[in-house]
Amino acid sequence: MSDLLSGPLIFDIVIGFLALETLLLFAFNRRTGRGLPPAALLPSALSGIFMLLAFRIWVDDGAIALLVLSLLASLSAHLFDLRQRWL
Repeated sequence: MSDLLSGPLIFDIVIGFLALETLLLFAFNRRTGRGLPPAALLPSALSGIFMLLAFRIWVDDGAIALLVLSLLASLSAHLFDLRQRWL
């Protein structure tokens, strides 16, 4: 169990759950018309997914270039989300 929590696998699991949650929320909105529209949900979800990916790369001693790209993608999605909410 401690191997699961100390390795990159836990990040893969959490990323998978976050992606599944996002897809289910998209489907819920499409089916019922309630909840957040995809345009409002996607930037926040992508920001979290890219941040988790950066942590996964860091824990797995991955390439620093991929780590930086993942952090920049997370920042970009986060800033887009903030801009979308404030304007």
